[in-house]
Amino acid sequence: MTGAAAKGGEAGIVRYRRVLLKISGEALMGDQGYGLHPPTVKRIAQEVKSVHDLGVEICMVIGGGNIFRGLQGSAQGMERTTADYMGMLATVMNALAMQASLEQIGIFTRVISAIPMDQVCEPYIRRRAVRHLEKKRVVIFAAGTGNPYFTTDTAATLRASEMACEAIFKGTKVDGVYDKDPRKHPDARRYDTVSYDEVLQKHLGVMDASAIALARDNNLPIIVFSLDEPGGFRGILSGRGTYTRVQG
Repeated sequence: MTGAAAKGGEAGIVRYRRVLLKISGEALMGDQGYGLHPPTVKRIAQEVKSVHDLGVEICMVIGGGNIFRGLQGSAQGMERTTADYMGMLATVMNALAMQASLEQIGIFTRVISAIPMDQVCEPYIRRRAVRHLEKKRVVIFAAGTGNPYFTTDTAATLRASEMACEAIFKGTKVDGVYDKDPRKHPDARRYDTVSYDEVLQKHLGVMDASAIALARDNNLPIIVFSLDEPGGFRGILSGRGTYTRVQG
């Protein structure tokens, strides 16, 4: 369900007042095979600013797969808990990069980490984070849930629930959820809407099972859209664009 409307310039009334944007660490790589691509980080920051300018309160969760992925480290023989903590630290690096890019274009931003590291960011305190959003600051949640064995997808759903967000926006390489990979199968079919249970039963790969179950339990819709489409994030908030809505 949509919540209270927010007004913004020529776009009129937008659909949501507060949202969480979830993107993968790989989204920050651009065409590189590893690390951060500053022009890509800047482009995504501009997308966030365009929605922030509508009056929408935005929080973010960014993965760490462009730097280190815990599951891959574990698969190569590293102890799983250590590998996951290394992945969490990678998300902090990405969050700081995004914060720097957002503040360069005039958007006040706070990085809040589930693992305390006071010299570089704030510790996670729910009421403080809510207050930052109310003051129209972008809040970037880093270090996942602070616990191993949980992905940043689960962290995104948890934080969106705690912040009383009205939807999770999952930015991907494709413009929605398909029955198979559209980059490999030209006959792939895109869903306009799909239920949480269908995502789980058909293994559609929107988010991991824990994240989908948590979203379902909290009736939190997930909007899957292409982060590569210029203006796509803002367009969907304004009632345009192509996307898939995951709901009950």
